[in-house]
Amino acid sequence: MSATKAPDSSRRSERSRRAIYDAALALVGEIGYAKTTIEGIAARAGVGKQTIYRWWPSKGAVLLEAFLDMAEQAAEAAGPDGYVLPDTGDLEADLRVVLRATVDEMNTPVYDAPARALAAEGVVNADAGAQFVERLLEPQLQLYVTRLRAGQEAGQVRAGIDLRIALELFTGPLAHRWLLRTLPLTHEYADKVVDYAVNGLAPRG
Repeated sequence: MSATKAPDSSRRSERSRRAIYDAALALVGEIGYAKTTIEGIAARAGVGKQTIYRWWPSKGAVLLEAFLDMAEQAAEAAGPDGYVLPDTGDLEADLRVVLRATVDEMNTPVYDAPARALAAEGVVNADAGAQFVERLLEPQLQLYVTRLRAGQEAGQVRAGIDLRIALELFTGPLAHRWLLRTLPLTHEYADKVVDYAVNGLAPRG
């Protein structure tokens, strides 16, 4: 008699976890965060709702994990350079590339719906907001700090600049326009943000 191989519970759990991530992201995109429920995610993923509650305390926690996983997969697909901002020696050109790529990401439905849901959840749920900042936003913002510091060392950014405030000159306007949705978020807009932030508003020459 051949021995019956026991099911691999870790592989089964990973499949379930992946199905839950996919279900949460899909439902938020289709029906919105307010109408998305743990029951709906469980039904879409083909698991029991107790499976979800065993791993996460709320739908917000599920969505955060799913969004983080999506971001990690995108970074891995981009290769080693996906974890750093480009450094060609031309700070303004490099920031233009980064902000254009950010605009493209913000304009994709797969990013837009869950990101807005998490931003809204963070407003009413301080713990969720703190986790969103700590686990997703802060690591990305630190990439700007690293690139701006390199520009500072190359003499392209003046000494004494608070690099944390400096990065907000680039990321803040994009986030503001994305949240309001009153004006288009375009490459041209990203280029102007870089120009104004790098070169200032004072007359030149």
